Parts: sequence; C-alpha cells; structure tokens
Amino acid sequence: MAGNGEVRKRKSSPVNVMGRPSKIHKPDIYPNAAQNGQAPPEEDQYIMELDGDDQMSLPLVAATADTAEWQATIERVVRNVVSIHFCQTCSFDTDPAISSEATGFVVDAEKGYILTNRHVVGAGPFWGYCIFDNHEECDVYPVYRDPVHDFGILRFDPKAIKYMPLTALTLRPDLAKVGAEIRVVGNDAGEKLSILSGVISRLDRNAPEYGEGYSDFNTNYIQAAAAASGGSSGSPVVNLDGHAVALQAGGRADGAATDYFLPLDRPLRALECIRRGESVPRGTIQTQWVIKPFDECRRLGLSSQWEAAIRKGFPKETGMLVAEIVLPEGPADKQLEEGDVLVKVNGELLTQFVRLDSILDSNVDTKVSLLVQRGGKDIEVELHVGDLHAITPDRFVTVAGGSFHDLSYQQARLYAIPVRGVYVCEAAGSFKFESTDSGWLIESVDQKKTPNLDSFIEVMSKIPDRARVVVTYKHVRDLHTLTTSIIYIDRHWSNKMRLAVRNDVTGIWDFTDLADPLPAPPAVRCKADFARLDTRRM
Repeated sequence: MAGNGEVRKRKSSPVNVMGRPSKIHKPDIYPNAAQNGQAPPEEDQYIMELDGDDQMSLPLVAATADTAEWQATIERVVRNVVSIHFCQTCSFDTDPAISSEATGFVVDAEKGYILTNRHVVGAGPFWGYCIFDNHEECDVYPVYRDPVHDFGILRFDPKAIKYMPLTALTLRPDLAKVGAEIRVVGNDAGEKLSILSGVISRLDRNAPEYGEGYSDFNTNYIQAAAAASGGSSGSPVVNLDGHAVALQAGGRADGAATDYFLPLDRPLRALECIRRGESVPRGTIQTQWVIKPFDECRRLGLSSQWEAAIRKGFPKETGMLVAEIVLPEGPADKQLEEGDVLVKVNGELLTQFVRLDSILDSNVDTKVSLLVQRGGKDIEVELHVGDLHAITPDRFVTVAGGSFHDLSYQQARLYAIPVRGVYVCEAAGSFKFESTDSGWLIESVDQKKTPNLDSFIEVMSKIPDRARVVVTYKHVRDLHTLTTSIIYIDRHWSNKMRLAVRNDVTGIWDFTDLADPLPAPPAVRCKADFARLDTRRM
C-alpha cells in the first residue's frame, strides 16, 4: 500500500534473478531488458524515466498550440537542457552496472553545474558526457549525489562549449502550486527534444516506491499529467516565466499520463553549498516518515486538540508525518515506534518534510527533541542526529574477483535492518556463491569476524593464494539464517586487492593497491592409510 492509502503493484524484475521476494521487484529501467524475455509491465506501476534502446516507451502526448509567451519561454529553456549519455561502470550499493541516457539542465553556467537525478548519477563509479542543443558535447563528472533524495549534480567545463552562449535556469521551488501550468522539457530516447505540457495537480504525494533498489523517501513529490517517456529523467519542469519549479523523476508504467516531480527545495540548498565550496551536511535519525491524511492520523491516535492546533497553524495542510520504518540500532530505536504521529520538533509544530530535513541537516552530531502522539498520548523523546553521509558508502574493495563495501542506509531501510555489515555488491570470482542472488552480508572469513570493511580488508590481506577458507554469510532478507561455504581463494586472475574511494572534487574514483597476494604455500607430501574391504565370500 502506498503512503497515501492507494494499493500499488510493483514492476516485474528486468533481470533473471533467483529468490527475489514476491512483494518487491526492481524497476524496468535497464537497457535490453525486452531481449531477455521478461514480461511486460503490470498495471499500476512506477518507472524511472531512464532510456534504453529496446525499452518500451510511452507514446508522446502532443502539446496543444502554445501561446507566443510559451513559445518564447521554450526557446530560452531548450538552450539549457542537455542529453546525458552515461555508464555506471560497476555494481555498487543499489545500482547495477548499466549504460543508458537521461536528461539534465544547466543551473550554473559560470561554474558549469548540471542538475539531474540521483538514479542517473548513481552511487558508484560514473562515466558520461552531455550533448547540448547545438550538438556540442563535453564530459561530465559527478560532484554530488544525495544519499536519499533523487537528485545529483554534474560538473562540466564551460569553456568546452564554444558556439553557443551558456545560460542557466533559475530554481524556484516556491512557484510550484496546484493548478500551475507547466512544461517538461527533455529528451526522448536521448536523440530529440520533447516538450510536454501539464498542470500540477498535487504537492503532497508520498515518494513513489520503485521496488528493490534505489527509491526516494522522506520527501513529498509533485504530481502532474505530462506523460513523459523514457530518457526524460532529470528534465526541468518549467513555468511560463521559464523558471524551473521541479525536477522530473519518475512516472507510471501502465500507460497513465501521470508523472512525479521532485521539489527543488533540497537541490537548491545543495547547489548553494557547492557554489560556496562547502560540503552539504545531511542529518538523519534513521527513521522513514510518510504523509498520512488527518482521518488516518486520527485512527492512529491523534487527539482532537493537536489536530485543531495543526489545522489552525497550517490551514492548507491535509495531513501529518507518521513514522513508517524505525531502523534497529539507530538513534530512534526503542524511542520511536511505527505509527507515531509527529507533532513538534524542537518545540515547533511541523507537518512538512522540507522543514524536517532543514532541522536535521542543521543539527548533525547534536540532539533534537521530538513530540509525537502514540495512541492518544504525548511522547517526548530526545534523539541524536547522525551524519547521513557516514552511513552512505563512498568506497569499495575488490579482491579475488568480488567487490565489497559497507552496508548502505538505502539497503538497510529497504529491509528494516541495522546499518552495519560488509555487503557483497559484486558476487563474482571466489565469492560467487551457489545462489546467483545478490544481497549477501559477509559475517566471517577463515573463522575471523568481519563486522566492517576495514576488518574484512585486514583478514583478506593475510590469506594466501589457492587457500581454501570457510566463509559465513547471511542475506539481507533473512538475517536469522547463517550460510556456510568453503571457497577457493583465487589471487591469480585477480591478483590485486584494490580500494576505490570516491573523490567529489575531481568527480572520479581514486584506486589504490592495498596488498600483493601472498604466495601459495608449497605442496607437502602426505601419507594416508585407507581402509581395505574384505571381498572374500563368507
């Protein structure tokens, strides 16, 4: 059930993966999925708007004849929109290795910043280039990808664009209003410009769930009928004045002309921090919230007194924030419970994600007080605000053919498990377990515990080539079942142990060789006595 009470189905998985849970599946966003024999999307499903050569795209909806004002606006906007051709070169966190196309738009022409989606930039290594309206192209490098929200920022060299004056779109999240007429200016299949018209119908929709993998949460989404097609991820949503009021992020896969836009409040804050050369602080209490209407909040125990106070303070609001997932061992564990209705934060009445994000981001490594309603009773708690970047992996190690990093907040939130453990992001080589499923957590190697990536590196650096060691591991879907395997450590074909660390200044990943393989121990001659069977007839 979606956060607004609607029953939604998930998309079928585009990859042939065993053991997927029946209730959650990956979105069909990867190229060549139709050639692998997958079924067409089910009804009432969401899809990220990436493009692939064989992806089944929704038919474009022709816009009606625009007025002269809209035509002048579009002429100004299209010069800022770029087609992004990119490759996520290896599996990392929730993202597989893919090659695809999407859209972005210039938000700083002087310093060369492009705003697009986080599922385009990805969490791992990225390579890409962008094509401008006059078919000039240049390389792009990621400088920021949000740990939670679906936006990322790419950098390009403005001097590489020589034949067209560069301009930037102004971000105006305050102009996104119900009934506002908008245009989605993006790329269909990454080759041609598509201009789709629509009207904003909702501002308070919960973030859509895309299934097993990356999904945005702890934010509201804007809903409109625009029928954007594949390749339109990262398109600007502009108003008549040519201001960007939202960011295209996803849509329906069942043919309905419904699209979901990310509000620009948090992207604007991140852009301002990057312009000043500052880091982008992000705070978390490891709790997922959803918007629930007042009638559902009453059933969860919201008192009439607090409802009256909220309605008086926020006359236009129709709901409140309710805790949906509280991660074990997190700051809110044993303090908050699922179903708690958020009333106040630091003594301030609160109903919006934007304000909650602002308070948490401003109080990293400090404490905040929350007042919630639970079963009609006021519960006040004081929670420590953690660093969201600290629980978002920015490095991985490759050894014996496999790739590993610390478990991410995204994966932990999806399965409601603690944010700890060594996650196998590329189960290959010596670590290609019997099941082809992904999502394994390494518990121990050679009878030595590996609670984090540093301990895993230390253990693996001391294991010689051709050794047979015992590995214990669990799956993120079932932490109660411990699996044991004996694996053959092959350091011949994958002899280097390499550590890759993300560099947000250069936009690339820095690789370092950690240790050369230890030589295999010499063979030792052994003797053995075998039992002899008496084959004589009795």
